[in-house]
This record gives sequence, structure tokens and C-alpha cells, in this order.
Amino acid sequence: MKLEDIGFYTLSDSRAKNLSETSPMQRCEMLVTPRCNFKCPYCRGFKSISEDCSEDINFDIAKEVLNIWIKDNLQNVRFSGGEPTLYPHLVDLVKICKDGGVKRIAVSSNGSADFEVYEKLVEAGVNDFSISLDSCCSSFGNAMTGVKGNNWEKVVENIPKISKLTYVTVGIVLTETNVHQTKDIIKFAHDLGVADIRIISAAQYNELIKGLEGLDKNILESHPILKYRVNNLNNGKNVRGMSEKDCNKCYIVKDDAVVAGNSKEAWHFPCVIHMREGGTAIGKVGPNMRKERIEWFKNHNSFEDKICRVNCLDCIVQHNNNCSEYAKIS
Repeated sequence: MKLEDIGFYTLSDSRAKNLSETSPMQRCEMLVTPRCNFKCPYCRGFKSISEDCSEDINFDIAKEVLNIWIKDNLQNVRFSGGEPTLYPHLVDLVKICKDGGVKRIAVSSNGSADFEVYEKLVEAGVNDFSISLDSCCSSFGNAMTGVKGNNWEKVVENIPKISKLTYVTVGIVLTETNVHQTKDIIKFAHDLGVADIRIISAAQYNELIKGLEGLDKNILESHPILKYRVNNLNNGKNVRGMSEKDCNKCYIVKDDAVVAGNSKEAWHFPCVIHMREGGTAIGKVGPNMRKERIEWFKNHNSFEDKICRVNCLDCIVQHNNNCSEYAKIS
């Protein structure tokens, strides 16, 4: 089955088949702020070892980056953090993308902002939210946020309301603390009316999630990404990591980009996981970003890079394998 049919809409077969140095930028992500009102115990935050991304990205730089991507026919964009709803110019950035013809505008959020914030983002052009949900009960859920208060209740109240406005996926990050609740969290998320459910082990945990046999078939059929992950896990394939048999080239870096910065400058990274796991930036943002990324692709061996070998996601590994096969044919 093609990845886009599963629900990974940015990882289309057409993208893999037609990839070139001048093909459209298919998916870009901007980390607009490292600030967050939660302190989730598994969160990796901003861990680049080469650059200082400890502040909000400069608004003028953010606009410059978006305009560079849009000129390169940007198809899909994601704003993340930190908690992106804390960034004061988020709606403005979304409007730039909508006016620039970007098809899918996504925001990764912890879901704790006032519902009116999400309404405004949808009105501005956001048509995809990824919201974190790491528990199925309030006492444990509030503890997982790492801060005092009834934050979990607000998130759970927001998710079904946002789901009525646009496409919403729930991201369930699993650690040794909550992995025993996996089935219950999945059932709870399903009952909230979300479009799909993404389960993933935290980077510092990174274990094969077991015990998912017998999950309700109706739930699996309702959520194609969840079904893909559960099938992989039940067949012994972890969400994270690549094998020696997998393609050792990161084709995705050619038409994808991740940017973070501070009040003065910004940098582009191979991917968001590479940055969060302490990887170095490819270079500074600017008109030569794509050329720099293609040069990085030529010189980089993903299997020899521990961050990639241990943490690359199943869908990205599959996409890179697809790109490699199409490159051989052409």
C-alpha cells in the first residue's frame, strides 16, 4: 500500500518517483519557539549541539524562510515548537502560507490553548492539527504534562471540538511509565473522534511496543496510520530505527526542510528528530538552503549516523527506500 493511502499524505508515491533537485518542496517544518507551558518528561526540546535555538524565531526571518519555500512551490508546512500557540505571530505565518498557495498547513500542539486560539488558526488556514495525548485518565494525564493544574481535562475537552473543525491526529508518546496503558489510550483517543492516531516510543525509551494483538478491528480500520504502526509492531518492526538492508541515503532531505532559530538568526537541519537528538545544522537559512541540503545528501550515510540509524521513523525509512528504488529505475 502507498504511504499516502495509509495517511502519510506528504510521503506520496508521486513524490518519491519525481524527486529531483528542482521538484517542489514537499514538506517543511518551522520550530517557532522553544517555549512550552508543559514539561513533559520525555520531551527532547531543542537540543542542537551546534546552534543557539533557545529563543523564539525572529518574525522577519520566519517570513523570509516561508517566502523562500513558497517560491520553491511549497506543498505542505508544519509549525511546531515548543508549543507553537505561544508564538505571537503564528496566525500571521499561517496566513502567509495560505496566501502563498500551500495546500496543507499543520500545527503540532499540546492542545492546551483556549479553543478560540484553534478556531482562529483554522480561520487563518490551518487544516491539520497534531495534538499530544499520553494518557486516558486525568490523574495520570495531568502528571504526564509535568506541571500543576487540570491541563489534561482542557486538552481532552479541546480535541473533539477541534476535530469537528478540521483534520486532527493524536500523537501518543510511549515510555516505560505509560506503555502499559497503550490499548486504553488508543481506545480513549478513538472515542474523542480524531481522524487518526500516531503511536511512537519516546527517543529515550525506544522499545518495541508489544501487546497490541487483539486491538478492536473497528478502531484499526478507522485509523489507517494506527493500523500501519500496529501491523509493523506486531511483526516485530519498531517505529524507530533502520536496518542495514534499508536505504542509507536520506532522500527526504532534498525536498523537505526543518528550520529553527532565535531573535537574530536561524538554521536549517536535516530533520526535526536529528535536531532534537543533538544533531548539527546543515547551514544558515537563506537562498542557498536547498543547494546545501542536496550537498549534505550526497555526503551523508544515514546508517553510519547513529541518530538516523536509531531514530528514523518507519514511514520515513519506507519513503527513502521507495525513492531509492525509483532512482534505480530512472
